[in-house]
Amino acid sequence: MGDENSNSTPGPHHNDRIKLNVGGKLFETTLSTIQSGGSDSLLAALSNRTTHDPNLSPAFIDRDPEIFSVLLSLLRSNRLPSTSRRFSKQELADEALYYGIESHLKSAMSPPPFAGIDASVVSTIRPASEGLPSAFTAAAGDGSIWIAHGGQISSYDWNLYHTATIRTHLEDITSICRVWPEIAVVGSESAAGLHFYNFSCGRHVGTTQWTDPTDTRIYKARVTAIADSQDSIFASFDCPHKENCVLVIDKSTLQIASELGRHSGNSAKHIVPGKLTWIPEKNLLVGTAVTSGAFGYSGYIRLWDARSGNVVWETSEPGSGRSSRFGDSFADVAVDTDESTLYKICSKSGDLGMADVRKLGDDPWVYLKDRNPSMRNTTSGGGEGNSVIQCYKKQVFVGRGGGLEVWSRVEGRENGVENESEEGFLHRRNFVDKVEDCERGIIMRIEGGGDRLFVSRENVEGIEVWESSHSSVTVSAL
Repeated sequence: MGDENSNSTPGPHHNDRIKLNVGGKLFETTLSTIQSGGSDSLLAALSNRTTHDPNLSPAFIDRDPEIFSVLLSLLRSNRLPSTSRRFSKQELADEALYYGIESHLKSAMSPPPFAGIDASVVSTIRPASEGLPSAFTAAAGDGSIWIAHGGQISSYDWNLYHTATIRTHLEDITSICRVWPEIAVVGSESAAGLHFYNFSCGRHVGTTQWTDPTDTRIYKARVTAIADSQDSIFASFDCPHKENCVLVIDKSTLQIASELGRHSGNSAKHIVPGKLTWIPEKNLLVGTAVTSGAFGYSGYIRLWDARSGNVVWETSEPGSGRSSRFGDSFADVAVDTDESTLYKICSKSGDLGMADVRKLGDDPWVYLKDRNPSMRNTTSGGGEGNSVIQCYKKQVFVGRGGGLEVWSRVEGRENGVENESEEGFLHRRNFVDKVEDCERGIIMRIEGGGDRLFVSRENVEGIEVWESSHSSVTVSAL
């Protein structure tokens, strides 16, 4: 790409061009091309060096000319040329960062919109030490992930490049939430308190404990789940004698603002929430708990209004009332925060139920109907092994044992009949994985972020990264 455009047909006036000497190789391009990198980029700063002065030597940049050629092509077309495959993602990212055009590279290298029906494992992230992940978060939404393993936290950026590892004072971490770009808040089921760690300096910067001066039994409370909103952090605390509550912590002061749902923990209806989810549109906090024993699964779903602190709806299973699925308690619950919808996976039948948060009542559940003929006769796997559920990109992902499947809404009409009925919503169910994927181990956790799906498996090192193919034309419509 040396002497770019030097022998081309007449184009822009020569005063609109600029020459750059990168690593000893001469490049000539237009001002508009390098200014497209953004006003804060190094190239934009060099755009004042036009070639109208014949005595002015081209600006010299002591960097790799071959990678610069790739980045220059990116600025011209907003796409990476085929020659980019000669370099690693990190080599490209390092050079893009130097020139100040990282956002352009990120846009070009980001995975396509995530469609579970066309997803596959593209890589596995394995922390260097203590590689069994105990918790992780991809909540930043840019494809980055923070992984807790043992008492350490490792961060990986949007390019899945390892950026830092910090060691905490905890022996193990079982809950983690990214509450600011550089701040992780963590909890452990073996140690008391909610702890804040700053990745920029690798230091412990704060702790919140649940205490009650009027009740000396409230001490050494451990954290079982964490969620956050724009202004608050929510953490469920559990004392050794099972007394539990959800604390609301002000983000600006890191002080406890209020206490939600204090319970004795002496029954399945009152155990500590094991999962917390914030629904921004409704200003609601969803807390769920599931326990299993010799007589099967039991648990509850509870919704709090964050402004008043009051419970606005709750249900427990097994329970009474109008439920048509008595004895088929849920094994896991997920929340589609974009659609304000609850989903549950039944422990015995394996059926998937949904409930609109805006229409909750005594028995709000509608059970999804599978409209995929190829899977109609396959076993649901309910009651066999571990079942987990997660919502992402208006799709519902279900892990049954080691298998992963996706449910997506069937839109329009089929055979002249609307795809909604009193009996249930019609959906298409597909396996996401292949047979060999199922054999890697039991799925323990699923989370989406940045058009990626992250999956952890029982006693398996690392986190699987799933992405859709760039050639996919599938559009999810759940």
